[in-house]
Amino acid sequence: MPAKLIPLVSTALFYFIFYLVSALKFDVQIKVNALPLDFLLQLLVAYILYALSKRVWAFLVIQALLMGLFYVGNAIKIAFFGGPIMPDDAFALRSLLLILEGWRFFAAAIPLAAVASLVFFNFTMRHWSAYLATLVVLLLGITIVYKPTMIVEPIDKYTGNSVWDQRSNYIWHGATLYSLQEGSRYFALADAPPDMDIAQESANNLLDAVPENKSTEPEKTFVPRNIHLVLLESFWDPNRLKKAGYNQNPLSPEFRKLWKSTDYSNAMPPVFGGYTANSEFEVLCGFPVTKDNVKFERQLKNSVPCLPHILADKGYRTIASHPNVPVFWNRVNAYRNVGFQTYWSIADFVQDDMNREFMADATLYRQVMEKISDSLDKKEPMLDYIVTYFGHWNYPLGATRASKITAKSKVEEVTTYANTIYYKSRELMTFIDLMRKRDPDGIIVVFGDHLPFLGENFAGYVDSDVLAANRSDFTPEMFKFYVSTPMIIIDGKKGPLKVGSLPLYQLPKLLLNLLDFKEPTILDYSIPLPEMRVRPLPGLHFNVLKDGKIDVCKEPPFSESCQRSTHWLSDVTAVSNDLFIGQQFTRIKHPVDEAVKADSPDSTAVETMGNQENAKPIIDSK
Repeated sequence: MPAKLIPLVSTALFYFIFYLVSALKFDVQIKVNALPLDFLLQLLVAYILYALSKRVWAFLVIQALLMGLFYVGNAIKIAFFGGPIMPDDAFALRSLLLILEGWRFFAAAIPLAAVASLVFFNFTMRHWSAYLATLVVLLLGITIVYKPTMIVEPIDKYTGNSVWDQRSNYIWHGATLYSLQEGSRYFALADAPPDMDIAQESANNLLDAVPENKSTEPEKTFVPRNIHLVLLESFWDPNRLKKAGYNQNPLSPEFRKLWKSTDYSNAMPPVFGGYTANSEFEVLCGFPVTKDNVKFERQLKNSVPCLPHILADKGYRTIASHPNVPVFWNRVNAYRNVGFQTYWSIADFVQDDMNREFMADATLYRQVMEKISDSLDKKEPMLDYIVTYFGHWNYPLGATRASKITAKSKVEEVTTYANTIYYKSRELMTFIDLMRKRDPDGIIVVFGDHLPFLGENFAGYVDSDVLAANRSDFTPEMFKFYVSTPMIIIDGKKGPLKVGSLPLYQLPKLLLNLLDFKEPTILDYSIPLPEMRVRPLPGLHFNVLKDGKIDVCKEPPFSESCQRSTHWLSDVTAVSNDLFIGQQFTRIKHPVDEAVKADSPDSTAVETMGNQENAKPIIDSK
């Protein structure tokens, strides 16, 4: 075969193979009219790689791995999470490798290592074609980074673009064009800190929209009470799958009774199936996540007076507990920046009850209780924040936890997840009962961080007709279902609260209200519009109106409620960018934090202390 035909033949062969894998295994099929351009672009990539290669066999291996990432990798991401690979996923790669165990780790790591090694091993500049290929790569790279609109605008005009439906973008454009388009868009729409005028105008708009307190009751005084805040990994009610055919209700009867007393209140987190850190960001800092990226990774550069910070300034002990490696999702830096004084991670716990690599909730609760017991006895106010780990896909059970639930569903996760919830809900109720006895005046909050993954393309949900296989086919009710998890808030001796469907970013302000905390804080910026609750998702948002109706805001022309919420979200985003990645023109003045070293160099705890000077509660415009 002539050497010049090798990239053509290999591209055609690999394209055919990976297209079949994507379509037959993951039910992700690029549209026929997108195939010619997608193939030609992939062929151009092949000839560039070939021009820079010393050896044919190495070129073929590199091409196979890269095309596998383009086509099978995107299909896997779509099947699991509903959307293709986005540029920000590159920054989540480290966290992905940290969480994978056994063969899954090597399945992800070996191709990455192979590509990097082979590119270095196979690189050559011996022929004029290599210089031409290098010129094309450099020119394209410079354009993507510095003039991305030169790529985005013509592609959008020629192929179209759906802001809210990336799956459709992928199948209508093809993997190569889609990657070029969204890679360029990433730089074109990168979050940038606003200048002082924009930040303060947005801040004023938000504060002006806050309804006046017309209550005639005397103002109550802030009294410190403990807050026990528990984020439950993938916690949800499997019994909503009416066609799953469970032999019994997976949720603990005691939990369901307690949840019923809240009128089945729900949290509305910003994510589905993963990205727990985004739910954490909202529940700690009170601002919504609007994009498909991990806020802890690159969007939390500053020390910000979030809920832990605010309470630490009032003499609280602020503790975060999560039995995972401490650097996962950049939590060491993120927890420090939001104001936690102590972070207990996996090395700070005895791993005496494990479900494979996931620590059981029962032992996590018990060990945290032991660690905070002294503060409880001394009546020292604390923010006790617990992030559970048991409940991650693929829902393994340890030797001491036998399967109790059976299901008729053919989707494996429908059964394995139900057994996970069987134990999670019962271990949670043991913790809640004990904490209510130990700390009867404390505020206890438990909520799910996102819905569980139940098979490719929402298979477990599709079987029960609660979700469609494609987000583009979701009804308004499905969008709400997609991000609704159980939430219970116990206000000390007053008992459980009825809060309806609450976006997670509204929770920290609610907690301060329960403490009768009246000082201005950054949480005032995201006080919701009085006539609706707004839940942003990547590319769209929906409003839960007072009458219970759901208004989905995808693209203009917008309804009246969508117009209001869109303007509100624009102001919230500007203030959020100013606070978390910008100059903090809109920061409410609070004591300045200083990071100090942990007590022991071997400890994974991160200790921070705040300067306890009092400052005027005004916007800092320096």
